[in-house]
Amino acid sequence: MRSSDFLSLKPLGGDELEDLLEEAMRLKNEGTKGQRPLSGKAVGLLFEKPSTRTRVSFEVAVLKLGGHPVVLSGAELQLGRGETVEDTGRVLSRYLDGLVVRTFGQDRLEALAAAADVPVINALTDLCHPCQALADMLTILEYKGTIRGLKLAYVGDGNNVAHSLMRAGTKLGLHVTVSTPPGREPLEEIVSECREYTTIYDSSLELLNDPMVGAADADVIYTDVWVSMGQDTGDESAVASEFARFRVDEKMVAAAGTDVIVMHCLPAHRGQEITDEVIDGSRSAVWDQAENRLHAQVALLAMIYG
Repeated sequence: MRSSDFLSLKPLGGDELEDLLEEAMRLKNEGTKGQRPLSGKAVGLLFEKPSTRTRVSFEVAVLKLGGHPVVLSGAELQLGRGETVEDTGRVLSRYLDGLVVRTFGQDRLEALAAAADVPVINALTDLCHPCQALADMLTILEYKGTIRGLKLAYVGDGNNVAHSLMRAGTKLGLHVTVSTPPGREPLEEIVSECREYTTIYDSSLELLNDPMVGAADADVIYTDVWVSMGQDTGDESAVASEFARFRVDEKMVAAAGTDVIVMHCLPAHRGQEITDEVIDGSRSAVWDQAENRLHAQVALLAMIYG
């Protein structure tokens, strides 16, 4: 992997994450002030999965830094007719100065990055969602003034979002609890990796199957959809039954700290993983969190290009 690639949070140290968040906060408050490291450059935004926030925030981020975004759909490319991701990466590198990729397997992203000659950024894979975690940490910092020593309670499926939250949180000094139904825990390889970070960064990680225990005294409650994109089971009633205790409602919020904030990476299935009263309530940081996708990605692009 090139140092200019951003395929996951794994290679970044806690100090690098702190620097990136500090720059994102500065850019949000002060603007780019004429910084245009992408001037004269074209960045491809390749989406093999649907997207609202990721697509729009990256397109605007590229424009803010002076570049030209080229939005590409996997179905519109020869990828949809069997061309390999490696060949696609080689060819697109001849036209573009970077690639932002939203795809399925992490191995697919890494194969494309290995073949490409330009920076590649992970805009979501089935394994992780690092740009989302950057925006999440920026939101916590913005609301709380600090990250270190806080408790973040993730409630729901141990999915790609949970993996990146665990990586970011344990490197930034958070005490992270991940509460999932039995059998829905995060991947053991990610858990083991993050447990190593807790010994380095004075953080903690606890896996639970009781969401109320996980949420107790939390500074942040975080949830996501019960079934991740592309992993639909087709049996909605069974999923609803399995996750019913994991709905973030007013009772769960009341179990947390008195100044708890609630986060959701969106899109939300209202009435399933989160209630209307919570997502629209006074504790919700969801809309600032969504906005912060833009600011975190402006900082990321500025770091890569200049």
